[in-house]
Amino acid sequence: MGAEATLLRSAVVPGSLDSITAETLVRRAVQEFGAGLTFACSFGAEDMVIMDMLLAADRNASVFVLDTGRLHQETHDLIAKAASRWDRQFTFFVPEAGALEALLAAQGTNGFYDSVEARKACCRVRKVEPLARALAGKTAWLTGLRRGQSVTRTELAVAEVDAAHGGIVKLNPLAEWSEVRVWDYIRERGLPYSTLHDRGFPSVGCAPCTRAVRRIEELRSGRWWWEEPEHKECGLHGRAPNYTI
Repeated sequence: MGAEATLLRSAVVPGSLDSITAETLVRRAVQEFGAGLTFACSFGAEDMVIMDMLLAADRNASVFVLDTGRLHQETHDLIAKAASRWDRQFTFFVPEAGALEALLAAQGTNGFYDSVEARKACCRVRKVEPLARALAGKTAWLTGLRRGQSVTRTELAVAEVDAAHGGIVKLNPLAEWSEVRVWDYIRERGLPYSTLHDRGFPSVGCAPCTRAVRRIEELRSGRWWWEEPEHKECGLHGRAPNYTI
């Protein structure tokens, strides 16, 4: 069995990793997967926490960004701040030119507002396909997903086998964390974060698909606000292709 098997074996019993701290899980992932580990960073609040933990364990760890071409300027500003804080650059993956041109020809620049299918087609070109390229050749990846973020993530496991990407391991160290815990960590460590969070954006995605929300609303209610909650995933973290280990 490969180096990744040790972590896999520890997750055979459902929920067995819930008692391991996020910091410990990140360190173990670095030790066991080495260069096969990567972090998908969207520069949301949770991702700044994972970034801090990961680069504390390995300052040269692989970190990539999916630049969809429609990110907020504030996200680009934060990327620059993070690069300065941790004294490193990140790897960027962008949509394939041909696929993006075909998408725009078919639905225009804002066709994603027309239907769930049109929106998912946009996400597929701008996010899902670039993610597949980013994960090619990797054995594990880290995310900042939490169970409390939305109704589509309530069953989120700390560790999963990602069948959609060749059966690699997907680790969600903050799965059980609350929003309060995330922000306590950010403030205690003085981590940089998006200024959009101070303007009512608890969740930040592409600029045309994200808006500010009232505090009484679900955290991800400002994402694709014209859709029903059960549809609010872009395909990066679909539940069906994955299974808990």
